[in-house]
Amino acid sequence: MTGRSADSTRALCILGSTGSIGTQALEIVRMFPERLHVVTLAAHRSTHLLAKQALEFRPQSVVIADGSKALELEQMLAGSGIRVLAGREGIIEAAAYSDVDIVLAAVTGAAGLHGVLAALRAGKTVALANKETLVTAGALATRMAAENGGELIPVDSEHSAIFQCLVGEAERTVESLVLTASGGPFRTRDMHTFASITRAEALRHPNWSMGAKITIDSATMMNKGLEVIEARWLFNVQPSQIDVLVHPQSVVHSMVVFADGSTKAQLGVPDMKVPIQYALSYPDRWQAPHARVDWRTIGSLDFAPPSLERFPCLRLAFEALREEGIAPAVLNAANEQAVALFLEDRIRFVDIPLAVERALSTVTGDAATTVEGLMEVDRAARQCVLEHGATITI
Repeated sequence: MTGRSADSTRALCILGSTGSIGTQALEIVRMFPERLHVVTLAAHRSTHLLAKQALEFRPQSVVIADGSKALELEQMLAGSGIRVLAGREGIIEAAAYSDVDIVLAAVTGAAGLHGVLAALRAGKTVALANKETLVTAGALATRMAAENGGELIPVDSEHSAIFQCLVGEAERTVESLVLTASGGPFRTRDMHTFASITRAEALRHPNWSMGAKITIDSATMMNKGLEVIEARWLFNVQPSQIDVLVHPQSVVHSMVVFADGSTKAQLGVPDMKVPIQYALSYPDRWQAPHARVDWRTIGSLDFAPPSLERFPCLRLAFEALREEGIAPAVLNAANEQAVALFLEDRIRFVDIPLAVERALSTVTGDAATTVEGLMEVDRAARQCVLEHGATITI
C-alpha cells in the first residue's frame, strides 16, 4: 500500500458488511467513490441488507456465511449478474480474490479467522477490525503475513491510534503502549449491584455505538483485555510494555511512550469512521467532514488505572497473555460463549468472568499451531462454558 498513489482506486472485500463496522465502511465508500471500489461483500445471515448493499455497490460477488440462506439471496439478486458464494469456502475464496487490494475484516468473533488467514496467505492488506483473530491466532497470523507479503492495518480506534503514532518511528524506540478505555457504563456503579445488571443496561454504552457483543465486552472490559493481546502481536511488544488507563471522555484513543521520555497520543471524537477511513486510505489522509474536537469547550481529560476487582475480565486477559500457549484462544472462545448466554438471559453479568476463569483452568493442552488445532481449543472452551451455564439459575 505504501507505493499506492492518492488518486488510485482501491478494491475492497468487506467481510461483515452488514455489521456496525461494515456499514460504516460503506459510508466511507459512498464518500470516496473515485477512490474505493467494492469487489465483494460478505455477511453471516442478513440476506435482505446484504442484497440491498449489493444492488447499490454492484460487487462481483457476495458471500452469505450461513449456507442455508444462499438460495434466498440468489433469488433476491436474480438478474443482477452478481455471483453468490456461501459458507466458509465462500469467505476464503472472496478474501483471496486477485482483484482485491484491501480486505476489511469486520466479522465478529473467532468466525472471522478463516477469512483473515486466507487474505494474508494471498498477500493482501488486511484492515483488521476483528481483534479475536490475533487473540486466537496471533503467532500464526503474523507469521503468515510475513511469509506472504501480507499487511495488517488496525481498525480498532485504540490500535489505529497507536499505529498512527508509530508512523515514522523506529520499533526499537518504543518503550510502552498505553491503551485507553472509557470504563463502559459501570465505571462508577456500586459493585455490590453488579449481580442485578440487565442486558439493556449493559448494552447502553456512554460514548460509542457498537454491535451487541463488543458493547458487552466494553462493559466487562474484556474488550480492553482482548485489545491488549492484539497489541502484543500487532506491534511486536512484550506484555510488560502494555498498559491500560481508564479515560472516560474517550478523546485520547491511545498513546505511545518512547525511549527518550516523550509521549505521542492520537486524539479525536469517538467516531469509528475515522479509523476505518485511515485504514482504507493509509498511507494517505483524505479530507472528510468527520466531527472535530472542539478544544475550546473540551474541559478536562481524566485518566486512572482500571480496577481489576471491578473488571476481572481484564485481569484474566493479562493472565492469559502472560501464559500464552492456548490460553488466549480459550479466553476468547469462553468469553464469546459467555456473552452469548448473557445476551440470551441465561446467565448473569457477573457470571461472564466466572465462566471464562473456569474455562481457563479446565481446558488444557499444548500450543495450537494450526487452524484446526485452534478450532478444537475454541470448541472445548465453548463447551466448558455451556456446561457451566447449565448449572446457573437466574
